[in-house]
Amino acid sequence: MGRMHPSFREVGRILDQFHALVADGFTAPSELHLPVSEARRVRLLELELAEAIQRSGLAEDQADRIAAEVLAGLPELRERLGRDVDAVLHHDPAASSREEVEACYPGFRAITAHRLAHETLARGVPMLPRMLSEHAHTSTGIDIHPGAQIGPSFFIDHGSGVVIGETTRIGAGVALYQGVTLGALNFPRDGAGKLLRRERRHPTLEDEVVVYSNATVLGGDTVIGHGCVIGANVWLTESVPAGTLVVQKTPTLLRRDRRRDGSGDPPTESRP
Repeated sequence: MGRMHPSFREVGRILDQFHALVADGFTAPSELHLPVSEARRVRLLELELAEAIQRSGLAEDQADRIAAEVLAGLPELRERLGRDVDAVLHHDPAASSREEVEACYPGFRAITAHRLAHETLARGVPMLPRMLSEHAHTSTGIDIHPGAQIGPSFFIDHGSGVVIGETTRIGAGVALYQGVTLGALNFPRDGAGKLLRRERRHPTLEDEVVVYSNATVLGGDTVIGHGCVIGANVWLTESVPAGTLVVQKTPTLLRRDRRRDGSGDPPTESRP
């Protein structure tokens, strides 16, 4: 019989426990029957995380050590996620409180899962990091590979359709809107035609970059400089120097008076 990987249900339980520990506004489902004491909840999560790591293919002592390391870093993870909440409150006037962000915002739930997935991947855990990120992808529509390096004060608004590839590097204070893709321009291969999986394939976004909805930024050599603003629907495959605004040329709109039935008049061109 092959190895028994963690189930998606187990992964969801781990994420709910982690979310409840790092976000004051998030209440874990009652069916988890979590202890009242935070110390006991941390210990329970450590045990369940170790079990999931072991199921992913590592030895028991190694799984125990990694789980203990991840949970020892809980104060730092809580502080970093707190800065992610601050970023939402800074960018989104519709966010009324920290509790609302922590409990309701899909972007925050996705980055919470990513922070945990990235920590496990960095310690060599197979399978589980990707399961954590895919569980968040399923529930939020935001696809962040656990290998992506994401700095503090990160904000995803609305979030549906956001894709962040494995070798993406994101600096501090970056904001993304729905439908943004940070992807690969191509897939480098060796002489035998096999994929070179360790090559940089995805872009770098330096500090304080804003990327608006449905923009696509591709390529491992593509660097979006500090403070750039990338407008909606832009397609970028080359670097942009710091402080640059990149937008599409204003389109021509066609307007027709629908009250004049059967007139056959062509639409009138106009610009917004």
